[in-house]
Amino acid sequence: MRSARRHSPKSHPAKPVSSIVVGKETVELKRLEKRIGRVHLQQRIGIEADHATQVFGRGRTFFHIENWYSIHTLIRLALRCTGLYGRGLRNATNLQIRHNEVVIPHLPDEFDGFTLLHLSDLHLDMDTAYPVTLIERLQQVDYDICVITGDFRAKTHGPYDAAIAALAQVCSYLQKPVYAILGNHDSIRMISGIEALGITLLINESLTLERNGAVIYLAGIDDPHYFQVDNFDKAAQHIPPDATAILLSHSPEPYRLAAHAGFDLMLSGHTHGGQICLPGGIAVMTNAACPRLFCKGAWRYHAMQGYTSVGSGSSVVGVRFNCLPEITLHHLRIAPAQ
Repeated sequence: MRSARRHSPKSHPAKPVSSIVVGKETVELKRLEKRIGRVHLQQRIGIEADHATQVFGRGRTFFHIENWYSIHTLIRLALRCTGLYGRGLRNATNLQIRHNEVVIPHLPDEFDGFTLLHLSDLHLDMDTAYPVTLIERLQQVDYDICVITGDFRAKTHGPYDAAIAALAQVCSYLQKPVYAILGNHDSIRMISGIEALGITLLINESLTLERNGAVIYLAGIDDPHYFQVDNFDKAAQHIPPDATAILLSHSPEPYRLAAHAGFDLMLSGHTHGGQICLPGGIAVMTNAACPRLFCKGAWRYHAMQGYTSVGSGSSVVGVRFNCLPEITLHHLRIAPAQ
């Protein structure tokens, strides 16, 4: 199996990136500007600078607990006082391997059994145990391609070198090819570091996956939750209407747009399945502006199937209750003969 070249939207000649960015970063951002467009780049950089720590407002939800750093300490203190903190930490590294069968009626026969390893919300610099545990699980699975649906780092702003370094460790154990998108915790400035590791990022772009002469399409949109820079026109413009198409979206929130854009499968993350849940897996909070049906596991909307990973890492506080972390193997299947 090999992938064809990435389909990027054509852009008009770009204006210079802001002069406050100097040296190597200037060169990288100018290249990125030509690739994704001046407006998209300026929006991303501007929102990162102006609203990185904004707790209320912005995005598809009004409240952003991941940006409220003072409350994180209080949550940890409360869990320690109740004696639950240690258990929560252990749960957060109890990484599960899950399987999801996806029957696509018009899937080319050559892709029957094609398997995607789905990683999401790694938050690799949150705890040194996260990359270690993830690497252990990666050595137990086999797949055709790996897809990562965003949130490589723990915080929503600030340095990201530790996350890139941890990702480099993990990449040594990933079977290629690997495709990914950015999440609401990720900076646009992380792109060059991530792609230097051999990961292909899809920023409102698509590409073809080829197997024995047959082709399906893989597209990825930029973060739809906080930055709201997802662009379906650009992401799907090179995908024929009758082709099998898979979408990577950090959050399941734009599920309606994805379904009506003709995607057959949408893979997401972001919600962590609630991360801290009541018995029975009932999430206290999902941090997503969509029905809870779409916030965990397999789901369907009209003809489109979807899967929202609960993530392999943890955010805000590194604990989990009644919602163990996961990596997921999606097995594509042709429809059975009638």
